[in-house]
Amino acid sequence: MSTAAATDADLVEQVRALAVERSEWPSQSDVMRAFRVPAPRAGAALFQLRRAGFTPPDKPPDRPPEPPPITLVEPAADMEQQDARTVPGPEQHPAPARRVARWPLVLIALGAFVAIWSGWVELGRLTGFGPVELLPGIADGWTINTAVVLPLGVEAYATFALRAWLTTAPVSPRARTFARRSAIGALILGGAGQIAYHLMAAADVTVAPWGVTAFVSCLPVVVLGCGAALAHLLQDDVTTENES
Repeated sequence: MSTAAATDADLVEQVRALAVERSEWPSQSDVMRAFRVPAPRAGAALFQLRRAGFTPPDKPPDRPPEPPPITLVEPAADMEQQDARTVPGPEQHPAPARRVARWPLVLIALGAFVAIWSGWVELGRLTGFGPVELLPGIADGWTINTAVVLPLGVEAYATFALRAWLTTAPVSPRARTFARRSAIGALILGGAGQIAYHLMAAADVTVAPWGVTAFVSCLPVVVLGCGAALAHLLQDDVTTENES
């Protein structure tokens, strides 16, 4: 038997022992954390156990509670306590949970949208982005300002990565780590872009330095690569969860 096969067989036995100990099926995330294995191996071990017909044993019955101690009371006192128990008291209702209002977030988002959009578009203009014919030779009248790809790409990806990082849905540690790092990086890049534009605007610069132009020109490609990588990681999690 090969080393990889033996390792997978050992993992299946370890998962079986974990299921017997807990008296229930562990989740894929539990197997990944307990044995430090990637999601595909954890899902494959669970699948092998189910295909083999293994079923975790039922939990042992809980120990019955001990009866309360018997206290002898006088008959008159016992009747008074019984009458007191039969009198209904005021009904207690739990206080409803208060939801945080979200309308301030709309105002914050509107202000940020105006500032970020204008800053990225103007930075794109200083670095060579501008109107181009969308379909030359087919529809020459259709033009688009390529500077809009900067706010659409960088800021949209930052929102996407933040969602994948902070969601309560089951996400593999690898995907959550990538989402956290790339979200922080996208926010830092967004701030750096705004700083670069306002510094050049304050200095009446009409053409950005070549270093800034080269860096900004690479942003759409970087954002595309990060977005595709994060989407693949999240899709792998969903596929593995369905297979298990």
